[in-house]
Amino acid sequence: MLRYARTIFLSIVLAFFTFLMLRITIPYFSRNTDVGFLRIKQWVIHNDVWRIAFFTHVWSSCFLLIAGFTQFYNPLKQKLSTLHRYVGLLYLVILVFLSGPAGLIMALYANGGLLSQSAFTLLSVLWIYFTVRAYVAILWRDFTTHGNFMIRSYALTLSALTLRAWKYLLVMFFQPHPMDAYMIVAWLGWVPNLLLAEWLIYRKLTWRILSA
Repeated sequence: MLRYARTIFLSIVLAFFTFLMLRITIPYFSRNTDVGFLRIKQWVIHNDVWRIAFFTHVWSSCFLLIAGFTQFYNPLKQKLSTLHRYVGLLYLVILVFLSGPAGLIMALYANGGLLSQSAFTLLSVLWIYFTVRAYVAILWRDFTTHGNFMIRSYALTLSALTLRAWKYLLVMFFQPHPMDAYMIVAWLGWVPNLLLAEWLIYRKLTWRILSA
């Protein structure tokens, strides 16, 4: 009974994540440059490198959020282990060669100056590093290290959602200047995620997540 309840819960979470990411990314599938986040990036929108990086990052991150979640779904790993490996490999390739580098390019043009640029640059570098380390670990069949680094990688993938959640809460409760809010969430969007991941690893709770 508990296993079925857990499966239902995880399915609801996955559906919720999918809904959120589609809601965030669908406006950008039209390549309209006057919607959402792009309204405050008009000063750089005509830069071809930045524009390609932006759309690459947004579209690929939608897949990464959903694909990454399925990697922690134990029934999929047990019954469809081949699919688990292929989805994991696709997660690696898209993150390391598309979404991560695109994030690095976007970081150079981040609003908020050096503080925000440093936050997003570090986020992108760690995101790529953790994912590559997870892949190297699985090549050596070190499943514990693989799981730990995948937890870290996905914690940073989730920053696509947590950054927006923190921004919403900051604006709702404190009404900061928009640029101040952006500089705060540049760090707040992912540092707590990583601290939580490290706590789970330190408390040796990763195996419970991976066997859920």
